[in-house]
Amino acid sequence: MVILSILAMTVLVFVSRYLFLEPKLPLRLNPQAQRLLSYSSPAVLTAIWAPIVFMPEKELWVTPENPYLVAAVIAALIAWKTGNVLLTTIVSMVIFLVLKLV
Repeated sequence: MVILSILAMTVLVFVSRYLFLEPKLPLRLNPQAQRLLSYSSPAVLTAIWAPIVFMPEKELWVTPENPYLVAAVIAALIAWKTGNVLLTTIVSMVIFLVLKLV
């Protein structure tokens, strides 16, 4: 049953991407739909990182002792100030590692 679910989700994702990415198909979205879909990536990424950062122990943990939260705040500040993805990733990972080891 699990394999069937995985295969069904794979087919669904492939078909939904193929319909919009294949240039030979006459399917086009109107500007409103394109604008609406532009919010999907940030929404999905937020749904992934928010529980990890704010609830690493399965309950809300918003204190300076939370290494996930501290590293995420520092990463956000570095990304905002520099705009450098590689620098942000490396520095925030090192800070997170130091906080976890201390």
